[in-house]
Parts: sequence; structure tokens; C-alpha cells
Amino acid sequence: MFETDPSQPLNPSRRHALQAGVALLTLLVIPVGHAQGGSKVLAVRVWPANDYTRITLEGAGELKYTHQIVKNPERLVVDLEGVEFDSVLQSLPGKISESDPYIKLIRAGRNRPGVVRIVVELKTEVAPQVFALPPAGNYGNRLVLDLYPVQPVDPLLALIDKKPGDDVAPARPLPSDNAKPQEASSPVATKDAPVARESAPRETSSREPQAPVAEREKRPSRGSSRDLRLITVALDPGHGGEDPGAIGSRGTFEKTVTMEIGKRLKAKIDAEPSMRAMLTRDADFFVPLGQRVDKARRVQADLFVSIHADAFIKSSARGSSVFILSDRGASSAAARWLATKENAADLIGGVNVGVKDSHLAQTLLDLSQTATLNDSTKAAKAVLAEIGGVNQLHKGEVEQAAFAVLKAPDIPSMLVETAFISNPDEEKRLLDDDYQDKLAEAMLRGIKRYFAKNPPLNRNNKTA
Repeated sequence: MFETDPSQPLNPSRRHALQAGVALLTLLVIPVGHAQGGSKVLAVRVWPANDYTRITLEGAGELKYTHQIVKNPERLVVDLEGVEFDSVLQSLPGKISESDPYIKLIRAGRNRPGVVRIVVELKTEVAPQVFALPPAGNYGNRLVLDLYPVQPVDPLLALIDKKPGDDVAPARPLPSDNAKPQEASSPVATKDAPVARESAPRETSSREPQAPVAEREKRPSRGSSRDLRLITVALDPGHGGEDPGAIGSRGTFEKTVTMEIGKRLKAKIDAEPSMRAMLTRDADFFVPLGQRVDKARRVQADLFVSIHADAFIKSSARGSSVFILSDRGASSAAARWLATKENAADLIGGVNVGVKDSHLAQTLLDLSQTATLNDSTKAAKAVLAEIGGVNQLHKGEVEQAAFAVLKAPDIPSMLVETAFISNPDEEKRLLDDDYQDKLAEAMLRGIKRYFAKNPPLNRNNKTA
């Protein structure tokens, strides 16, 4: 210790000695990682799916990294510089499930002072995308490891290979903390939803009355005619994975509600003769907005329906809405605000801007959308009229705004806001099985009404 008289000025030699002591003490108390300008890893998240598996590491600051693919066996090796191996990184192995289509296991440990090495052992050869994301939404800096199959999943082949009933019984994970996707809590279902004008039971008992045999024989069945035109509906459950969407006061994620309603609607459409549905996502993973449109186009969808659950700055806002793309501007200030929020999904979900999608660019720049917008309006009006019998409408007319997900130039498209998840009463109803089923049934009736009046054009390549 240096003893000085505070009333006397320090001489130069003593001042230098004191400064050197303070500098030495500073080096002793500052962690190594921070001394080197490093960062602390705050959270790790893993999102497995058939399309790809995503690993996200969130840091208190920018995460510096290098990566490489190692062969025989297949491994992705990532070195994090300027971080220490702590309990968060130690938890990585436990994040991997046996059912993950791409990851066998993960190892992590100190490689050398100030460097943590993560080794991802792979089940198959992958085409990885590794990129950093700046802070967005409730997230800080993120390092993303996207493990794509070398041969991308073809949505059309997946749709053809899908067996009836594959999505009839959806799982109901309802996480309450978007930083911990592996943990979930089950909500208590409520039964306060109003009775719909028409409600079809989810299961038909053999003791229930059946339609007359003659009437049943008149109904077309799949593959009964070479000229049967199979109608394909692309269903787009909003948000997913890193992007939870809006969050209700009970901690309900919009992405979970939209997935549940989407699966219910798909099961109902698949049960219809001459109709089938495709989900842009069938699990809790993130799909960029442009890829949602691209998937619908690749299966040659006749209709695109994006499913959401409204949120607004005022919790009193309530009611269901249906939107189509606007070519002139939003139909209201609220519609403009909502479109801006939904279009930010790519920032929150995390898109690799280094990958250019020329097909998407062509889609967004195509200006010949007049006919598609007319059909979108007809379909949206039919759906809006039906869901008005299940929930009150926020507005009694179809609204318009510049939603990026509705910009397919050749597919009639709509965005359905099922209810306001930011309204406590409507959040409660959105968690109810019966209410979800009635919403899906109403949307099905609207879709069928639209196609009954506007049958799609025949294609040369009919796919049964």
C-alpha cells in the first residue's frame, strides 16, 4: 500500500508507482475474456426440424468465431474466441434430442486459454450456414448455426409422400419463456367460446347418423377420375423458432397458437375430397418470409393462407380480421402498424443476408398482380364472413396492407388474424381447443365457398 498525505501533492515518481499499482490491480480483477474484448454467452437454443436444424448462441456482446467442416466422420467445428467455458455452454449437450434429423451430439470445452471449441457431430452430410446477427427484438447479439441437408427438402415431394392423418393430432407445447424452447407448460383449457353457426365434430362415431348411401356415392373421392382437379391450399402458421411472435399476458406465444390452428385446418382440408393442404412449417422452427412464399409456389398452391394472432399496443383491442396485399397503401393506420410488425419477423427470426434468393427477388418485383389481388379479395371476403360467426370482427370488411408474406404474384393470398393475443380474454379463448377447432372449421367453410364459386384452372400436370 502507498501511504500519502492527501494535503500534499504527489511527486512524479510516486505518482507513476501508484498508477502502475492501479493498472496491475485492474488486470487482476477483470475476467480474461473481458480483458481481451470478449463476450459472455447468455443462452443457447436448438430448433430441430426436417427442413433444417438451427443452433443459436446469444451473447452479451459480439461473439467472435471461426468454423470448419471436418470429414470422416462429419463434424462442424466452431471456435468461440474471448469467452470462457461456463454453465451455459456446458448445457449444450443436453439440448440435443435423439430425433434430431441432423445432429448426433454436441461436445463443448476449453480448447486453449480464452477459446471454447464446439464440436457438432452430424448424422449426415450438411450444408451449414454460420452467421452473426445484431441485436433485434428482445435478443442481443446472436451466432447462428443453420444445418441444412445437402439436398434441400422439396415441399412438393414432401406433400405427395404425406400420408392421410399425419398431422391430425398436433402436439401442444406452450412455452412461456422464449429463451428456453425445451421447457414447456400446459395451459388450462377454457370453454367460454361462443357456438359457431356450423360446427363439425373432430371425430365421427359409428353410432352417429350417416349421410344416405346414394348421397355419399355422389361425392367425388380422390383418384376417382382422371379429370379430378386436386386443390392445394398452402397454410402458413406465422412466426416460429427464434421468432415467438406476439406474447400474451399469460405468456402464450403467437407461434404456438398459429401452429395449433394451422394443423387443425390442415387436417380438415385433407379430409375433404379433391383438396389437400401444405404447411409452410410443421414444427417449431423459423421460416423466412420469402421462403414461405417460395414453398407455396413450389407446390403450385391455389390459395395461400397465413395464420396469425393479433397484438396491439392497447390490450382492449379485440376481434378477428382478414388482410390482403395492398398495392396502394394500408387501409388504416392500425393495418400499417401491423404489417410493419409482421414484416420485421425476418429480423427477429434471423435471416442469413449473405444468401441471395433470386427466385424471391423475382417474386417481389413482379408487378402483374391485378388478377391475383381480385381473387385474394374474393377468398378473403368468404373467410371473413365465416369467422364472423365464431368471433366478433375487428372490422366488418377485408383490410389491406403491405405484408411481405402475401406478395406471391400468382397465388391468391390472405392473412387471417384469428384474435388479439394481447387481449387477455381473447388470449384465453385462443388457448381453448374448442375455439381453435371452430376457427379452423369456419376458415374451411370460407375456403370451400371461394372455390365453389371460383374453381381453379385445370393444369396439364394433375397431381393426385
